[in-house]
Amino acid sequence: MKLMTFSYGNEVKIGLVRGKGIIDIAKRLEVSSLKQLIADNNFTEVLKYINEKPDYQLDEIEFLPVIPNPTHIFCIGTNYADHLQEAIDAGLPRSKTDHPPLFLRFADTLVGHDQPLLKSPQVSKLDYECELAVIIGKPGRYIAEDKALKHVAGYSCFNEASARDWQFHTTQITPGKNFFGTGGFGPWMVTADEIPDPQNLQIKTHLNNVTMQDANTKDMIFNVAEIISYVSNLIELQSGDVIASGTPSGVGFSRDPQIFMNAGDVCEIEIEQIGTLRNVISQG
Repeated sequence: MKLMTFSYGNEVKIGLVRGKGIIDIAKRLEVSSLKQLIADNNFTEVLKYINEKPDYQLDEIEFLPVIPNPTHIFCIGTNYADHLQEAIDAGLPRSKTDHPPLFLRFADTLVGHDQPLLKSPQVSKLDYECELAVIIGKPGRYIAEDKALKHVAGYSCFNEASARDWQFHTTQITPGKNFFGTGGFGPWMVTADEIPDPQNLQIKTHLNNVTMQDANTKDMIFNVAEIISYVSNLIELQSGDVIASGTPSGVGFSRDPQIFMNAGDVCEIEIEQIGTLRNVISQG
């Protein structure tokens, strides 16, 4: 199933995507958010409505981030060997580690599909990063790797857009990863039953119709199960938590000449079996 968060008029709704139509699940199940639906483990009830007539069309609604208010957003750095190498080649102090390099994002950095991805006037080097977003379903702590995928509700596309000039102010990269409106997240969540193996998905970035990144999730250094298990040592993962699992090579910072996103550019993140997340860059 494809499940999404969207707005119509002044109402935030939860939808089941069928072709170009959307079935209003919030109305039928009286749930207030996709995060609540995930926490209630109510996907079986959703299936009862899968053949109903759509209430809305995709072109008449406003996409919101798949989970607009996750309790936690964990991000993994340099998780593809080729991206790690290009970072080293660019002169960054990086090396392969025994554990996933981990940092956090704030929920108010998130934007939905077809919403503006914001470039602050304080930022001169806004870079793209295609990433597989993992959305937690079943809560848990100290999760074993062989049980980790059972805790996944679904997967989505993530553009972990990064302000490179701010990212390298110090050795701590948090500023460059947390400018308002820089985290593209969508267009929807594909439930985990439709993607039993998240380690064999083509993942791409297109900037103004030019392919900038093209890889496969099988090339991750730390796979999804390993990441979930590692992060769950810190806290109890909650329903609706998001893990952005890292980006492959081809980022603008490591190119010669460097390429960064500017107002008016169109950035698309495409992941096999999920779809395409599209955002236009806007000054903001």
